[in-house]
Formats: sequence, structure tokens, C-alpha cells
Amino acid sequence: MANLIDLLGRLLISALFLISAYNKIFSIDGTMGWMEGFGIPGFLIYPTILLEIILPLFVIVGYKAKISSAILAIFCLATAFIFHFDFLDQTQTILFLKNIGLAGGFLFIVANGTKDWSIDREKKFVRL
Repeated sequence: MANLIDLLGRLLISALFLISAYNKIFSIDGTMGWMEGFGIPGFLIYPTILLEIILPLFVIVGYKAKISSAILAIFCLATAFIFHFDFLDQTQTILFLKNIGLAGGFLFIVANGTKDWSIDREKKFVRL
């Protein structure tokens, strides 16, 4: 049961990034303009989309999940402070806290790793 819950947790925490990447791809010009409004160069949308696709997939399948989770935690913190630091706007406050919460979830994966249902699982050998 713990393996199923671990996999489900990795899937749920990663799904947001896959959906976000999909949305960025289909509204790339709008997203570039939005980023540029915060002083971030628009061309950074391309590595962002790659990051939001590749690293969550690594977390889901359990391949280099600790490293991927650490990078995603840093990404969440950076985006919270760059794009959602307007506490006068309740929506931005909620988005800020969402990103902080996601970073916390990814740090749990960094600290604890994944269970048996992952590519990088530790093999257990029994000596006879």
C-alpha cells in the first residue's frame, strides 16, 4: 500500500507541471509577454517548458527523483518570489503559498526518496 501511495503522491505533485507546460506550449506568446512584464527574458519560456515536462516525468517514474525534486523545489521557490510576491492580491498570495507548498512536497522526496515502484529503487539481495 505504501508503494501505491508513494506513486500516487509523485503523480499528483508532478501533474501540475505537465499541465502547466501544455498550457505554455499552446499560449507561448502570451506567456512570453507575461514573463517579460516581470523583467524575465521571454526566450526563457523554452527551457521552462522542457523543465516542466522532463523533471516531473522523472519524479513520476522514479528516475533520479531526488535530483529532479531538488531542482523543482528551487524552481517553485524562484517562481513564487519572482511572479507571485504581491500579497495585496489574494490570488497571487494563494499562488505564492501553492508554490511554497509544492517546494515542501518536493523536499520530502529529496529527503525520503521513492519507494519500490521506481526505476532507481534499491535492489535488495538476500544471501543464502
